[in-house]
Amino acid sequence: MRVALLGLRLMCLAWLWPVSHNSSHLPNKRRHKEQYVENTKQKHGGRVDLKMKKLDSTKSLLIKSEQLLRIEDHDFAMRPGFGSTAIPVGIDVQVESIDSISEVNMDFTMTLYLRHYWQDDRLAFPSSNNKSRTFDARLVKKIWVPDVFFVHSKRSFIHDTTMENIMLRVFPDGNILYSVRITVTALCSMDFSSFPLDTQNCSLELESYAYNENDLMLYWKNGNDSLRTDEIVLSQFFIEDFQPSFGLAFYSSTGSYNRLYINFILRRHIFFFMLQTYFPTMLMVMLSWVSFWIDRRAVPARVSLGITTVLTMSTIITGVSASMPQVSYVKAVDIYLWASFLFVFLSVIEYAAVNYFTTVEEMKKLKRAKIPNSYDAAQAMAFDGCFHDNDIDLTSFPEVSTTPNTERNTHSRNSTVSGPTEGTRLRRKDPLKLNLSFIMSNSYMIDSYSRVIFPMAYLLFNIIYWSMYT
Repeated sequence: MRVALLGLRLMCLAWLWPVSHNSSHLPNKRRHKEQYVENTKQKHGGRVDLKMKKLDSTKSLLIKSEQLLRIEDHDFAMRPGFGSTAIPVGIDVQVESIDSISEVNMDFTMTLYLRHYWQDDRLAFPSSNNKSRTFDARLVKKIWVPDVFFVHSKRSFIHDTTMENIMLRVFPDGNILYSVRITVTALCSMDFSSFPLDTQNCSLELESYAYNENDLMLYWKNGNDSLRTDEIVLSQFFIEDFQPSFGLAFYSSTGSYNRLYINFILRRHIFFFMLQTYFPTMLMVMLSWVSFWIDRRAVPARVSLGITTVLTMSTIITGVSASMPQVSYVKAVDIYLWASFLFVFLSVIEYAAVNYFTTVEEMKKLKRAKIPNSYDAAQAMAFDGCFHDNDIDLTSFPEVSTTPNTERNTHSRNSTVSGPTEGTRLRRKDPLKLNLSFIMSNSYMIDSYSRVIFPMAYLLFNIIYWSMYT
């Protein structure tokens, strides 16, 4: 019996042993967990959630910055020193690039760093090491900043990749540096009278929108050194000069405002237009002179050459006009193109005159030959449709018989040609008519003269043109 009771007790002990072992470890785990939580609270100021800790930390830092700058204690809708003298705002500009210049739209696109300098005692803060604090665009919206805008701008934007390109730096004494990276497209009133041998003066103008000269005074921070540029290379222009200047802009309704100017001079590269416009035009004019060396009887060849050069010149003029604004005055390139077009057109007119005079001359020769009506006139026509005396065989025509009437007429003509009698007035023939009749009777000489006159006249035109515009 005792043995049975002993065995029962042993079985109960064996069954209760794992339960008691686990129960003994549970307080230890709970103790360790409570100790870890306590350490975490002591380390992070009582906040356990890591995600909430991160958000609260950022919020705490922002609150500290606002408290340091006492943003909530002041009304930043008002300018610094409101009611007293105008607040001076220095401007510093660094031009990063000139992205494009459009003659058709008369504008330019520029990317620049615009920096503002002013003092706001409301943002002064104590500092043992006299170091500044730098902020981004989030704090800029909570304080007062100058409302500078670009006069005559068409489009502008602040770069925002990967964040808004805005920097705010506050110094302990209240001095502030506010910098933004901006791309602006502004108007440039261009004068194309000398295009493409022109020089353009463009300017980017800065001005306060709301504050006139009694409230805000804009000035260049470091004088002429306030405008700096990187190395800028343009495809069609060479930048001759960058120069800052300032002035006053008066509006009848709101008063006078300080205005700053970024002036730059652009000189156009001529080589591109020499290749695209001037050289082809010169070649077309010289090609039209080839017709002066072609036989005047070769009508198809000379007419085709003249029409081809005229059409090519029309195409060049149309192409240049399409890439230019529709201005109401004459440009330098227009003078050159239309003068060259006139030379080409005159070469066609020259051949028309040669052909006409040749036809008239040969018709007179045929009439003097007294061709009978039975003679087929088509036999005297050359392949070009003109009469030619060398193509007509005059030996087959019958000789004119001499009659008494003929002798009498001949005698009367001889008596008429003889010297004038006393009291007869002589008429001097007009030299112009004599020269004209001589040229008409020798039409081949027109081509001979044209071979010299046309090149010399075009050379003289080029000398005058390039001396005027270069």
